[in-house]
Amino acid sequence: MRYDLIIIGAGPAGMTAALYALRAEKSVLLLDSAGYGGQITLSDCVENYPGIANVNGYDLAEGMMAQLRALNVKLENANVTGVEPDGDGYRVLTASDSYEARAVILATGVTHRKLGVPGEEKFLGRGVSFCAVCDGGFFRKKEVAVIGGGNTAVQDALYLAEFCQRVYLIHRREGFRAEERLLEKARNHPNIEFLTNTVVLEMRGEMRLASLLLKNTATDEEHELAVAGAFEAIGSIPQNAAFDQLVPVDGEGYFAVGDDCVTSQKGIFVAGDCRAKKVRQLTTATADGTVAALAAIDYLDGIVQ
Repeated sequence: MRYDLIIIGAGPAGMTAALYALRAEKSVLLLDSAGYGGQITLSDCVENYPGIANVNGYDLAEGMMAQLRALNVKLENANVTGVEPDGDGYRVLTASDSYEARAVILATGVTHRKLGVPGEEKFLGRGVSFCAVCDGGFFRKKEVAVIGGGNTAVQDALYLAEFCQRVYLIHRREGFRAEERLLEKARNHPNIEFLTNTVVLEMRGEMRLASLLLKNTATDEEHELAVAGAFEAIGSIPQNAAFDQLVPVDGEGYFAVGDDCVTSQKGIFVAGDCRAKKVRQLTTATADGTVAALAAIDYLDGIVQ
């Protein structure tokens, strides 16, 4: 079968794109090696999605997929290894099969860099977060840690410091990669404490995160720090390596595509966190899915070439 549209990635961006394409009566195949839902399934509670006061991230993804199933979406669990031009369309290659489509949306998402320490996986969504804006509100008047040394880490610390009792900014080195203006603001904030030359050895707790075991790399001294939350800001890895010969990427590996989600390759579109942009949130992912789908529909209908 040759599909009108294949969407690679079944996170919020990919599912939103599928919703619009299916409603436009296009045949759609969703491909994702990890099922569906993407990073949002790691969020214990989502409170910043318009129209829904609060919802578990997994339940939100289930609701999105229920909409697609009602429209007879085709979903395959498959690891996509590449996309090749094929006549006037494309052939999407997986580890064990291939599929044909007239157009493709790349909604491949990102994976967060992790510390790889004991307890990290256990407390994901239960005190450990990768998004201060998403989850910070759950830690009002509590003590939290931000781990990292770049702009994102310092910005997260400044954001959290406005409503958290105490924010510990933990960085493995003495010097920071963050801009000096941000660092100066953080140093002058009464609720932020810098812990430099410090690494996390372990995350501890029972049902939820309760403390971090830290080591000072300059003195080799270890101590336990009681915190209710830990926000990791050590970078993200875009899942674009299999497609970087098809669509240009920037220096960090993100697709170098603008807000219209249209690439220079006819019939190829991009949506979600895999795209180079300043803000990566659930709402910006679904917005990209909408924009990419409508652009793909216009292409399929011959409105644009």
